[in-house]
Amino acid sequence: MATQTFYSNGKLLLTGEYVVLDGASAIAVPTRFGQNLTVKQGVAQELKWTSFDSDNSIWFQDILTFSEIKNKNVSEKNDSVKNTLIEILHQANLQNPTILNGHGYEIETHLTFPRNWGLGTSSTLINNIAQWFQIDAFELLAKSFGGSGYDIACAQSNMPIIYQLENEIPIFKTVSFNPTFKDQIYFVYLNHKKSSKSAITTYLTQRHKSPSIYSKINTITQEVVQCTTLEAFAQLMEYHEILMSEVLETTTIKERLFPDFKGVIKSLGAWGGDFIMVLSKDDPKRYFTEKGYAIVLKYDEVVL
Repeated sequence: MATQTFYSNGKLLLTGEYVVLDGASAIAVPTRFGQNLTVKQGVAQELKWTSFDSDNSIWFQDILTFSEIKNKNVSEKNDSVKNTLIEILHQANLQNPTILNGHGYEIETHLTFPRNWGLGTSSTLINNIAQWFQIDAFELLAKSFGGSGYDIACAQSNMPIIYQLENEIPIFKTVSFNPTFKDQIYFVYLNHKKSSKSAITTYLTQRHKSPSIYSKINTITQEVVQCTTLEAFAQLMEYHEILMSEVLETTTIKERLFPDFKGVIKSLGAWGGDFIMVLSKDDPKRYFTEKGYAIVLKYDEVVL
């Protein structure tokens, strides 16, 4: 067989974190960073799997037998990476049993962003596996890892999207979101990887079904796309933080870590981890570096 290579974009959710699970509309952007998956012919009835981080170090390596995958034999050694991979591949095999049939494969995955950044290590993997198996990536996500699916939409899109679940069905469209003030938008990494899966679980147990919140977030999402000034965008992001602070019953990241910052800060994705979005008229790199946050990226360095 010829070598096959698949690629998926990473993601950032700019509005609608958590509440997108309940049908609120959200703006998400694909990133310049992503993940490749390469498939070569291997030996019979097994996958020789190697996963590389962006610095080319190996962060996961194992051999998975077809039998383990088909029977979903998860390891009792609490090997969460291997167990998650087996669950995803088991579901992929249920959707298309013709791939794991006969000869085995050598698989390599290569991230183009550091794995701890939280830009979609799992979603890019799921979308790549779905491409390999020629199956629906949203169904694969729903039946294996779970989540709203906005990250799968970003994996497949080369433009910003508005994303919404309607009766559990993903609906999304690309939008022309290319703000004139993007030179004043920055992304800062908080030096702390937060598990999307556990953050979602926590939210689902404590959420308060509040239609008024969803309609307010929907309005923010629509207005963000129309924004022409940094001031208008900043007001919407501040309002979004206040609303989500009430829903999650937790203080905002600015109140907790950066109360003296002269600008607007918005959490992205799982609150308290991964990246924050910073709106600032002046380059904020020195401020964040002095506080121990050295990874400060400009909008165009991150967003596709």
